[in-house]
Amino acid sequence: MKIKVKLVRGLAGKRKDQIQAVKSLGLKKVNDERILEKNPMVLGNINKVKHLIQVEEVE
Repeated sequence: MKIKVKLVRGLAGKRKDQIQAVKSLGLKKVNDERILEKNPMVLGNINKVKHLIQVEEVE
């Protein structure tokens, strides 16, 4: 299963670990989107920054 992740809020003023989690998801700027495999590493990063991103499941 795959997940579509979109960065909807900016990273200015956020903690370093949150910025690192967003970068490891492959997102750089607001409105960037990525389609990723659903695995524990991705889900952990999504959980850490769930207030900054939008997540959808993709077939």
